[in-house]
Amino acid sequence: MEFGEQIKTLRTKNNLTQEQLAQKLNVTRQAISNWENNRNLPDLETLLVIAQLFHLSLDELILGGNNMNQMTEKLLKDSSETRKARFNFFSTLLGTVLLVLGLACLFIKGNSVEYVDASGILHENFYLIPVGVAFLFAGMVVFLIQGIQYLKK
Repeated sequence: MEFGEQIKTLRTKNNLTQEQLAQKLNVTRQAISNWENNRNLPDLETLLVIAQLFHLSLDELILGGNNMNQMTEKLLKDSSETRKARFNFFSTLLGTVLLVLGLACLFIKGNSVEYVDASGILHENFYLIPVGVAFLFAGMVVFLIQGIQYLKK
């Protein structure tokens, strides 16, 4: 059973008009009509209120049986997109941090003073060059991989 049919059945079974149901859910009558005609779907918070109002579990409300319907597909798709967006955000953040660290290492190396002490030992922070280049390379690889994934879409 589709979600629209499920809502309409629950509403009529409980002798509610679209207007009465809309008032109980703090939405418009048009929203109820759109749900029943499968033109639109409620958000997750409204789904929770509907489930509580009709004393149903979310599974019973969303699935309306054992078959996957439009609402279930929408929730799964939204969850997948949210996960991808979170992964993209953290990948971008990681790439940015790596690039900044690489530039910081090279900046510090470029502005540091190298000197020979009284015993003839050279004091130079030469390790900052390969470390900085490694950070820059890693940051560019992260952005390159993200760019390739973006182009695949």
